[in-house]
Amino acid sequence: MIVWMVIVAVVFLALLFRHPHFFQDVQYVRDKIQARRRVLKYKQTNYSILDRFLEVVKAQPHKPFILFNGETFTYQDADELSNKAARVFLHNGLVKEGDTVALFLRNEPMFLWLWLGLVKIGCNAAFLNYNIRSKSLFHCFSRSGAKTLVAAEELHNAVEELLPSLLEQQVTVFILADRCRTANMESFKDKMSQASSKPLSNDLRSHLTLQSPAAYIYTSGTTGLPKAAIISHAKLWTLACSMSMAGVTSQDVLFISLPLYHTTGFLGFISVIERGNTLALRSKFSASQFWDDCRKYNVTVIMFIGEMMRYLCNTPKKPNDQSHKVRLAIGSGLRADVWRYFISRFGNVQIKEFYGATEGNFSLLNYTGKIGAVGRDTFLNKWVFPYAVIKFDAEKGTPLRDSSGLCIEAAKGEPGLLVSEISTRAPFAGYVRDLQQNEKKRLHDVFKKGDLYFNTGDLLCIDEDNFIYFKDRVGDTFRWKGENVATTEVADIITLLDCIKEANVYGVEVPGQEGRAGMATVTLSETQRFDPADVFKHVSSLDVTSTFKHMKVKLAEEGFNPNQITDPLYFLDEKNKNYVQLTVDIFNSVTSGKIRI
Repeated sequence: MIVWMVIVAVVFLALLFRHPHFFQDVQYVRDKIQARRRVLKYKQTNYSILDRFLEVVKAQPHKPFILFNGETFTYQDADELSNKAARVFLHNGLVKEGDTVALFLRNEPMFLWLWLGLVKIGCNAAFLNYNIRSKSLFHCFSRSGAKTLVAAEELHNAVEELLPSLLEQQVTVFILADRCRTANMESFKDKMSQASSKPLSNDLRSHLTLQSPAAYIYTSGTTGLPKAAIISHAKLWTLACSMSMAGVTSQDVLFISLPLYHTTGFLGFISVIERGNTLALRSKFSASQFWDDCRKYNVTVIMFIGEMMRYLCNTPKKPNDQSHKVRLAIGSGLRADVWRYFISRFGNVQIKEFYGATEGNFSLLNYTGKIGAVGRDTFLNKWVFPYAVIKFDAEKGTPLRDSSGLCIEAAKGEPGLLVSEISTRAPFAGYVRDLQQNEKKRLHDVFKKGDLYFNTGDLLCIDEDNFIYFKDRVGDTFRWKGENVATTEVADIITLLDCIKEANVYGVEVPGQEGRAGMATVTLSETQRFDPADVFKHVSSLDVTSTFKHMKVKLAEEGFNPNQITDPLYFLDEKNKNYVQLTVDIFNSVTSGKIRI
């Protein structure tokens, strides 16, 4: 007996020596399976996030739900205020079951009351990026199919610019103000203040299932204008479960300063409902005020994107840098050097890096704490949740295939395209009213004829120890400061200038910076000269993202080094509000970090 125990112990130790993360790997897959079963159970009983919210309201009505600008809103407050918002929409049959309402506002509790209210009456919301304007804004609104728009008072001018087009589509426009003097716009707050806060009938949402859309969240993806990804009620549960897997508890206070229209921001809000804890909300991220807010609200969990963490690391050091209660940071896009510096400066904060596309059917979580990684590649995970990293031809923008027409898995250490199997257990809901883009995300005949995979549009790499790392975007999009920039849209805007005939937009790497900075190669119109001041004025007035093929891969590799490029280069000088010629001295200052961009 003792001999067998020794043998088992030796085998056990050998297993741990060769596979030190074995038990973590098994636990992670076990948690994912349990989460999947949980969502399946909710599908069968039609139990939604809203049902969970109403349960929490009943169980702990006076527990703080939202902390914002010194105000505290309890779960009961949120329930009553969302009832009021719902009744405004119902008034005179303005919004009917199954309708979509577009929300165009910054982070504030009203965003949450509006969404909850819409779900209570069986509707969903399209989350418009409050930075976009003109053509992009109208495109996003139109794609949603909404006939009602609710906008923040400070965004009044952006909406007024589109008003003629909106009226052509018979859109009802609400402004979140007590009064609105603009013709064809209605005030919302005064109507809401007069509405009843009594509970609404469940019959209003009796048609909803967990397959029904709960929200449309826009993503630039890898091509074209922003697309509205369909977020179903089932997907909300999947997102919420991922946060509990990351270690969020019912006792936590979670801090969100990322936009609520962003997947990461809204994910935080949904997880608060699932856990029944408290959300501290800020209207906009502030690096200088971040830790003061964490101390003020006793924050224990923060949501991040990589660029946000870099901004925090770049703030002046303070004696109380480690004086806070934050124990957990959940997010994506954190560079390894920033990760190391962050924990050395701000204390023992556990960082959980995740990977997942807004519209995707697959996600990864760095559950081991390996700095820089987004997860681990294991047989068990791949077996239960099929995915692969395949060889990719960057020049052609397509996966490499063998003689039989099937895809080829990338070797260890080789960047490749991440794909995940589409099935009934892992569906791809797609984009609203965009069959062409939906099909572009579907990859056929990957490992056998007739199979179907989701094309993430991301290049990842698996190292010898089976850790997975994010490498780059593919196609016509690059990532800059936590956002996807779609190059076609940028090119379209630039070519509106009289002096520019054609523009090729792409992203270039800048040492010490997250992602890629935008760069454009332009062809001047005949008889025209480049007017840097006019170009600055034009592009600085617009918030845009988008594409152009040409020689984009070669140009991106060349970067912006004036020692290697003979054509004139110009640098956006925000201080002097102009484009100035990029000299070798300026290039050296940018790459060394003396000039920040």
